[in-house]
Order: sequence, then structure tokens, then C-alpha cells
Amino acid sequence: MTQLKLDAIRADFPILSEVIHGKRLAYLDNAATTQKPEAVLGALDGYYRHANANVHRAVHELAARATKAYEGARDRIASWFNAGREEIVFTRGTTDAINLVARSFLQPRLEPGDEVLVTTMEHHSNIVPWQLAGARTVAAPINDAGELDVDAWRGMLNARTKLVAVVHASNSLGTINPIADLIREAHARGIPVLVDGAQAAAHIAVDVRALDVDFYACSAHKFYGPTGFGVLYGKREHLEAMPPLQGGGDMIDTVSFDGSTWNELPYKFEAGTPDIAGAIGAGAALDYLAGVGLQAAAAHEHELLGYATERMQSVPGLRLIGTAANKGGILAFVMDCAHPHDIGSILDQAGVAIRTGHHCTMPLMRRFEVPATARASLALYNGTDDVDQLVDALHTVVRLFA
Repeated sequence: MTQLKLDAIRADFPILSEVIHGKRLAYLDNAATTQKPEAVLGALDGYYRHANANVHRAVHELAARATKAYEGARDRIASWFNAGREEIVFTRGTTDAINLVARSFLQPRLEPGDEVLVTTMEHHSNIVPWQLAGARTVAAPINDAGELDVDAWRGMLNARTKLVAVVHASNSLGTINPIADLIREAHARGIPVLVDGAQAAAHIAVDVRALDVDFYACSAHKFYGPTGFGVLYGKREHLEAMPPLQGGGDMIDTVSFDGSTWNELPYKFEAGTPDIAGAIGAGAALDYLAGVGLQAAAAHEHELLGYATERMQSVPGLRLIGTAANKGGILAFVMDCAHPHDIGSILDQAGVAIRTGHHCTMPLMRRFEVPATARASLALYNGTDDVDQLVDALHTVVRLFA
């Protein structure tokens, strides 16, 4: 991606012109949430200004506009993932989607001692819901580079494994897992697979039919869309067999005091007034990403990751956590001289936004014997100037604390 093209992309994101503590903003907290382009902001504003009405429930013009835009977003999202529109369930985000699968798909199938096979690098949202559903979570190990030990993972599949739940791209390490291979191995044993795609959807082309994945979950705010909105893809045969988790609103077909029946897919899982603006904004975000070109954005981020990895090696006492051969644009690190929270505070004063803490991956922190890490994460609007600003600020940390 040329510098001229990068300048044009940055111009699409108003927040990048913010001045932070007198410095230009170097926003490197994209694994937490991405910024929103004008196209998404305009779609949200346009809905509230010109189509603010509930969907599916009225015949007036505003309701017609809202319903058309809302269901148009479902079509756009289904096309992006190569799914049937009835297989796209709107949720509040990845966490909500995984909880839906845990309670509606897994829990009714569980017997005492049944397991969900996860990995050591999972986000808490891909651990806790399975435990709440009553399953025993067992975690496959990773090596010192942060790569899944596939042989060990394969050996942990057994008759008690009721589901494989695996992250596509680690939020703490950047590791990209070989999910096509894992899905194939699990299916050979009759085990369904859920993939946590929160960190992958903005960086990797996902074809759910080609993968033959059973469930795929992601959040709009990770791919330049609004917060509070997410997507669950589920194979139609699974969704048909699953009972609804919540009652009320659009999820019904008929209601009486003697009993009720449920709406068709995907609406039986979408109780109450939905996040209409969120859906519209998510569709607009995917349109924007398609306009930039997912492949071009990924190539740019990969090149920038290489540059950042090399530059950060110049910082005395800095150690990267997560050096997988196949990884996305995440640089997690610790420094000998300072706690991650102190690092984050110094960087903030330099206009650099990163994330510090355990990143909702406490078991992973224990694996690497660190209480927390600092994490810089890349997006399509980042450039070498952001990395240079980060590295200069890290040298300031050394000067202050060493």
C-alpha cells in the first residue's frame, strides 16, 4: 500500500485527526476495537435521521426504510461469509454468540464428564460460557512461540469431547490457527466445531462453507463497525434443532397461554427490538473493507508487522510474547524495567494508544509466567510513522525506568 493510498484511507477516519496530550494520535489498540470510517458513521447517522423506526412491525414508510436497510445488512453479511441468510443470527457480539451456542446447542447435549476442547490461547469468552453450560473445559498446549501443539490437540480428542472451540486468531499473541485442518480432524470424529473469529474477520477472508465450520462468531467493532453488534453463523441443521434462548418480540410465530411456537430462522434467536443501527453500520463496514480490498489491507498489515517486529528489537530489555510463524498484526511484549501499566501510561503521554493487562486471557498469561503484557495491534490505517512513534516512546520508558 503506497503512502498516498494510506493518507487517503486515514482521511476516511475522523478520529485519527485527534490530538492526544499535544501529540498526533498513533492508535495501536485495534485488537480491542477499531476506529470507524465516515462510511459507517454516515450509515448510522442516516438511519437515525431518515429511517428511525422499528423493523418488521409496521406498514408506514419509515418502517419500510428501516426494514429494507436492516435486512439488506443481513444479506451483505451473509455474502461476506458465503453463508445462507437464514444462517446469520444477529447478536450483541462474539461473547453473546458463543453464549448462545453454549446454552442452546451444547447444554442440552451434555452428560456428566463431557468436555469442550479449547486451547491455552483462548479468550475468556471462549472458556467461561462452556463452563457455565456444565462442560469441563480442557485446553490443548502451545509452544514457546505461541503456536498450538496440533499433535497434542489431536490426542486430546476423545469420546467425551462434545465440541471443539478454537480461536481463529489470538487476541493476545496474534497466532493464526490452522482452523481448516482442525475442523477436518474434529469432523472425522463426529465432533462439531465453533470458531471464535473476533480477531480474524477484519484481516482474513472467511468462507464458512469452504471451511465446513459448524459455528463462526465475530463482532462488528473489530472490523470497523459499531460496538454492541455481532454475528453468529451456524449451519442451518444446527440452528433448526436448537431451542431459542430468549423469548419475546420477533422470535415468536404464535403465542397463547397454553404455549407458543417459534419464528423461522434466523429470527427465532432474535428476541426483542434489535440493534437496527448496529446491523446497518456493520453492513456499511464490510462494504468499506471490500472497497479497500481485504487482501490489500492484509498485505499492508503483514508488511507493517515485519517492520514493527524489527524496530522493537532495538528497545533494550523488551521481549515479545508470541512469535508464531503465522501470525497477524499483534505485538504483545514485556519490558524488564517497567510494568505494562506503566508502559501504557508513558505511551499515552506520547500520543500512542495501546492495551495493557491480561487481555481476557489469564490462562495464557500463566503459561508465559507474566502477570500482564503491553499490546500494540495493527489495522489498515496504521503506518510506519505509528510504529516509529511507538518505538520512540518505548525508549522513553527505558530512560525513565531503567
